[in-house]
Amino acid sequence: MWKKPKLRYAALGAILLTVLYAALRPRAVEVESAAVARGPLTVTVDEEGRTRVRERFVVAAPVGGRLQRVDLHEGDPVAVGTVLAHIAPAPLDPRAQAQAEARLRAAEASRQGAASREQSARAGFDQAHRDRERADELGREGLQPVEGRERAVLSEVAAAAELSAARHATEAAVQEVAEARAALLATSPEARRASSLVPVRSPQKATVLRVLQESDRVVAAGTPLFELGDLGDLEVVAELLSSDAVNVRPGAAMWIGGWGGGHDIAGKVRRVEPSGFTKVSALGVEEQRVNVVGDFVSGAEGLGDGFRVEVRVVVWESQSALRIPGSALYRTGSDWRAFVIENGRAVSRIVQVGHRTTTEAEVLGGLQEGDRVILYPGDRVTEGARVDSQNLRTP
Repeated sequence: MWKKPKLRYAALGAILLTVLYAALRPRAVEVESAAVARGPLTVTVDEEGRTRVRERFVVAAPVGGRLQRVDLHEGDPVAVGTVLAHIAPAPLDPRAQAQAEARLRAAEASRQGAASREQSARAGFDQAHRDRERADELGREGLQPVEGRERAVLSEVAAAAELSAARHATEAAVQEVAEARAALLATSPEARRASSLVPVRSPQKATVLRVLQESDRVVAAGTPLFELGDLGDLEVVAELLSSDAVNVRPGAAMWIGGWGGGHDIAGKVRRVEPSGFTKVSALGVEEQRVNVVGDFVSGAEGLGDGFRVEVRVVVWESQSALRIPGSALYRTGSDWRAFVIENGRAVSRIVQVGHRTTTEAEVLGGLQEGDRVILYPGDRVTEGARVDSQNLRTP
């Protein structure tokens, strides 16, 4: 008779204990997680940069005298030998005559040096062209990796740019010789009787970047008159922190963005300048910076001299790195740690971290491919805490 009430009381007690346990049991923490996975990882050094004409020529007055008013303007195209201005020369004294003869000899020496550099650049281009052909042939036979073929193509492009610059320098040197010789001849009594004006000519096919002297005025020999440059032969310069520049090597890939177009332009580092300089940041901190100079691999249509760009220089990359989102990592002393989800609970692990970007990090140890890590772990995520991850994404 008492058995039924006892069973009812026992069942009611079990129900009450179950409800009490459910009420007092800690609720699972809702978290966002991601899977540790392999994939491409690229580490870059990002900095603002500017474009500039690779070979800039300053055209100076070959003789002293009165400069006639200049009709050219910035942006005007000029051909080799185009008359940029006229100067009515003043008679030379013996000292000035000797200086004009010395300038002619210096111009001749510069022309010979430019011709030698052009010959060397041509040999370098021929070698780079042969290397690229060999890389293509080996690639077709499956004996050359894609990266090797890409490096051969970039080397050929850089060698072609070097040869083009050397050709321009030779043309400019030839014109400088002609100007120096004309300046010397123009000061003779016979030349002054035949013509009262000395023409100032363009040393190469280029664009007028700056007109330094526009008005009619008296100028001394050697006074800068124009800045000329080929807008089709641009380079990009970025001022990197010296601590970042030490990781950059000539030939490294670079990407140029933020120039106003809808895509990034491929580039290649040509030179890391050996001398640094001090620059004060916007916060008033003195920084040691180094110029890193790169070439455009693809076209740079629409860009001019001195345009602002955003440069990303590749210092390390891998196509199969074990990656983890940077938001999953946190510091404990000198160790990097991450919470891994195991059987619905958070377990903290020490992670050996390699290369890092602003959003991801390379995992060298402590985690395996496929592990689920908690992103943005807050104060509620502790060792052994129950977690509920509804949002799973891959880095």
